[in-house]
Amino acid sequence: MLQGKNIILGITGSIAAYKAAFLTRLLKREGAQIKIILTPYGKEFITPVTLATLSGNTVLTDFFHHDDGAWNSHVDLGIWADIMLIAPATANTIAKMAGGIADNLLLTTYLSAKCPVVVAPAMDLDMFRHPATLKNLETLKSFGNLIIEPTTGELASGLEGKGRMEEPEKIVAWLEDYFKKKSRFNGKRVLITAGPTYEKIDPVRFIGNHSSGKMGYALAKTFADEGACVDLVSGPVNLNFTHKNVTIHPVVSAGEMDQQASALFPSADIVVFAAAVADYRPVRQENSKIKRTGENLTITLTPNTDIAAKLGGQRKCGQILIGFALESDNALANASKKLAAKNLDFIVLNQLNDPGSGFDVDTNRIIIIGKDNNQKKFELKSKQDVATDIADEIYNLMTHG
Repeated sequence: MLQGKNIILGITGSIAAYKAAFLTRLLKREGAQIKIILTPYGKEFITPVTLATLSGNTVLTDFFHHDDGAWNSHVDLGIWADIMLIAPATANTIAKMAGGIADNLLLTTYLSAKCPVVVAPAMDLDMFRHPATLKNLETLKSFGNLIIEPTTGELASGLEGKGRMEEPEKIVAWLEDYFKKKSRFNGKRVLITAGPTYEKIDPVRFIGNHSSGKMGYALAKTFADEGACVDLVSGPVNLNFTHKNVTIHPVVSAGEMDQQASALFPSADIVVFAAAVADYRPVRQENSKIKRTGENLTITLTPNTDIAAKLGGQRKCGQILIGFALESDNALANASKKLAAKNLDFIVLNQLNDPGSGFDVDTNRIIIIGKDNNQKKFELKSKQDVATDIADEIYNLMTHG
């Protein structure tokens, strides 16, 4: 999986820098093209000559070549790479990455990188478990950076604990798994509905809900990152999102979402109904603002089309259909009924009374219920991590049925 991949290897000032020599050799053996950026303190632990010999490329350490003034372009490096790996990454470098500090070539390249960034920390156990370091790592994760957790063992200080950089063989295996996963939905068309729908009462009022669209957008990113061509039919949301593999189809009402999703459905291999679609709409939609009279106001509602049930009845052989259920009472029973009624492959259950789950939060705790009524429970996670769990389950359906 690493054949022909362009990898930036960043090496910082840690005793674990000696492992970078073995890591470079293994990456080269797997067919990767490697450009190494060595920080000023990194040069104290391993020499550019060693790394240049093993990588087959000049090791980059400064912004400029001091003999002729030639410039090492951090922008070009960030465009060239398929992935940027910082191993070892010290607490100091991690802190600067989290804070947006750019005082060496490695950090400026990080800030301009258009590729995924992977960080393999290496430090003493007290530094690793310090609240500042843990917060900085969480910040990097929130940026979309990936962390290869350090291992537990004997440290350079003589202490025992967590802080050892993962071994080179395991880092290479991690990268191979990563690139394999990145291509598992290649050639697949994925249709996702997301966000709320707004049902017009008059020009200034509507019936809606508190859905932020974050779960549906996280799913769109996950599938697009893994090679799929995604159609995202989105109700009104306040999210800034673009992806070269995602086409966003903005809609407002349930009727518009039904029309757009129905048009895209026949060409979709995978469909995820993640939108919180209004069950009802006003029978009458006023063209001018309803004025306050002091009397009771009655609005008659009529049911909207159940988009998932409608399209579930039209599914063709080979399509995978996934739904969501947000429940407050009899959650498992109600979700199981929806699973059968809508002809889905599995349904993702959220519970309103579960702290950290549901609408307008960044986390979710889900239960996936399959056709055979088997249940898989997940811990509270970021919605982006939940999206990965859901994609994993869909991939299992694709490969194992």
